[in-house]
Amino acid sequence: MVGIIVPRPIALVSTVDAAGNVNLAPFSFFAGVGAAPPTVLFCPALRPGNEDRAGERKDTLRNVEETREFVVNVVSDAIAAQTNMTAANVAPEVDEFKLSGLTPLKSEAVMAPRVAESPAQMECRVTQIIYTGDKPASGVVVLGEVVRFHVREDLIEDFRVDPAGLDAVGRMAGNTWVRTRDRIELIRPK
Repeated sequence: MVGIIVPRPIALVSTVDAAGNVNLAPFSFFAGVGAAPPTVLFCPALRPGNEDRAGERKDTLRNVEETREFVVNVVSDAIAAQTNMTAANVAPEVDEFKLSGLTPLKSEAVMAPRVAESPAQMECRVTQIIYTGDKPASGVVVLGEVVRFHVREDLIEDFRVDPAGLDAVGRMAGNTWVRTRDRIELIRPK
């Protein structure tokens, strides 16, 4: 699936647990769902069978289940390497902001911090969590309503986000990432 569902946008998801420990992790099973209300989803799979704690919930999933909040931070080329560092399999008390050198920024509507270096962020409240299985590597769909958008001012013109300025990256298979600089335009038929 990861080899044929490409390119996948990356949600750099920030969460906080009930004790206030911050977590930051990338997810490439991520998408927009609808506009009324604005809704996104990301999928934190249960730990795969080749990992310690196989089948357990990842920190991000435990946090959204506890607090019902998260932030999706858009990953630009400028922060791709730092984002990759947040994918490290570390203990829940390890602060991935410090690990990666990214800067936490206070959110306005949720407790989880935003990533200051991200060109756009979406503060979200969980609307539904769906488990697709209970075995190692089973998927979990986290749906969230966007309650606050943040987009760098220089990226907005005529109520549209400039894709060149956003400079988002995505995931392919394995360790391959992709830049979104090679674009084509096709006019939608009427």
